[in-house]
Amino acid sequence: MKFQYGTKTIEFEVEYRDRKTLEIGIEPPDNIKVVAPKAATEEDILKVVKSKAKWIIQKLFEFKDVEYKKREKEYVNGESFMYLGRNYSLQIIINEKVNEAKAKLYQGKFYIETNTKEQCKLQQAMEEWYRQKTLEKVTDRINYYKPYFTVTPNSIKVKEQKKRWASCTSNNDLYFNWRCSMAPSNVLDYIVAHEMCHMKYLNHSREFWNLMERIMPDYKERKEWLKNYGIRMDL
Repeated sequence: MKFQYGTKTIEFEVEYRDRKTLEIGIEPPDNIKVVAPKAATEEDILKVVKSKAKWIIQKLFEFKDVEYKKREKEYVNGESFMYLGRNYSLQIIINEKVNEAKAKLYQGKFYIETNTKEQCKLQQAMEEWYRQKTLEKVTDRINYYKPYFTVTPNSIKVKEQKKRWASCTSNNDLYFNWRCSMAPSNVLDYIVAHEMCHMKYLNHSREFWNLMERIMPDYKERKEWLKNYGIRMDL
């Protein structure tokens, strides 16, 4: 859908779900997505989105001031990689005796010990490291937040998710994007608590956000960081 606001055309995609309220989300640099109740008409949706047009334009303007273009990693010495919100430089160690590339973080620096300089092999080594660390960190934070809930996760898994940071099934299986450990600790906590709240509310209703606020009063600031800078969390 789209509409004209002054000299600007605002175009957005709509996703219909079983929910009562409409939610507008903006991902850098200019992706506008609306999640609407299944019963909502196009007229209903346009009315709400138009009422937020000034805010949408402001957010798009803010995003222009930040470099959001994904930078392809080259996997060379000195290149930086993010872990828990901090950047660490990379050092590649060539060792013909090792069978496969392996990554580690040691004394403030990433190391990849490898018998090849093939970029795909080096990237795979880094991804495996992040998968392991994300599972460790997520599991630890889930255990921390368990006292806030009367239900517990059925399973905790880390996987590839291109468009989501995490998800929760109706059986309380929690899935996390392997990139999650790149986020600052407080943002990682937001991702974890968010999905745990879905164990009680499989939607983004007012009750869901009220629960989030009781558990994490400053969740909006953490959520905002993820919206603004999450695109940097990648290999």
